[in-house]
Amino acid sequence: QVQLVESGGDLVEPGGSLNLSCSLSGTTLNPYHITWLRQAPGHQREDVARITADGDTWYQDSVKGRFTISKDNYKNTAYLQMHSLKPEDSATYYCNTVNKYVGNAYWGPGTRVSVSS
Repeated sequence: QVQLVESGGDLVEPGGSLNLSCSLSGTTLNPYHITWLRQAPGHQREDVARITADGDTWYQDSVKGRFTISKDNYKNTAYLQMHSLKPEDSATYYCNTVNKYVGNAYWGPGTRVSVSS
């Protein structure tokens, strides 16, 4: 059974940092595009960062220069390093993976990030 689980969410002060992880089990991460999304209460879910199976990356403008997406295919894990966090970064962060060959997709349950003093 394929499972995707996010971790690393926490309460941090503005200007702080967090490292989120997205662990995939039951299959290999190699052929998957990975997207980190977030949803704040009362807001639509939005894409934050993406890394393709080939390693190309994309970032939402509001997080460029502050967030870094990466993956370790050997560990079957993707990461989102977040620095200089702002209150508006507060949200539940989700990981989504899509197989580049067959299109099957998986979602994790999310991890909560709160940025507040």
